[in-house]
Amino acid sequence: MTIHLETQSDLEDAVHALIKRDPRLKPVLEIAGMPALRRREPGFTGLAHIVCGQQLSTASAAAIWGRLSAAFDPFDHEAVSRARTDRLGRLGLSAAKIKTLKHLAREINAQRLNLDVLAEEDAEAAHHTLIALPGIGPWTADVYLLFCLGHGDAWPAGDIAVQEGIKVGLGLQARPTEKQMAPLAEPWRPLRGAAAHLWWSYYRVIKKREGVISNQP
Repeated sequence: MTIHLETQSDLEDAVHALIKRDPRLKPVLEIAGMPALRRREPGFTGLAHIVCGQQLSTASAAAIWGRLSAAFDPFDHEAVSRARTDRLGRLGLSAAKIKTLKHLAREINAQRLNLDVLAEEDAEAAHHTLIALPGIGPWTADVYLLFCLGHGDAWPAGDIAVQEGIKVGLGLQARPTEKQMAPLAEPWRPLRGAAAHLWWSYYRVIKKREGVISNQP
C-alpha cells in the first residue's frame, strides 16, 4: 500500500517510525527538529509550476509563474493547449519549457497520461512514468511526487542538499552520488519521502540555508 503524507501529523508519525527503524536518524532529528510538511498543488498545474522553475532562481521562477497565472485563469493543460507559443515565450518561458508543457498537455488531452493515477503507483513506477516524458528529469519527477502528490516513498536521490545532509549526518567521507543514494535509503522504505523532509531540515540547520528547491530538471 502506498503511504501518503497529507498532513503534518502524517509526516510526524512517519518520522517517528523512521527513528525507531533506524537509530542513526535520532541525532539528525535532534539537530534538525521536526520538519514541516511541504505540499504544492497536484495535477498539471503543480507539475507545470515545477517545470517553470527548472534551472532558475527562486525569484525568477516566481516572477514567471506570476505572469502565467495572471495571463491564464486557470493555467491548466487546456489553457496551454490553446496558447500560442509566442505568447508563452513573451511571458518568460523558454522554448524548451514551452515544448515540455505543450507535450504534457497533449498527453493529458489524449488520456495517455493520468497524473491522478501516479499518486497510487509505487515510487519507482511513478518516477519512471514521469521521466519518460520529454523535459521531465529525475529531480522534477521526484519533487512532483513528494510535494504535489504527497507520495510517502518518493526519494529525490539527485538532490544535492539531501546528499550533503546524508554525508554529514551519517559521517560519510564524501557526498554520495545519485546512484549511491538508492542503497543508502533502502532502510527507510516505504517512508523515504519523510526521510527526505528530515534531511532537508537537517541541511538547513547545519548549512544555515534552504536546500529544498535546487535548480535541476
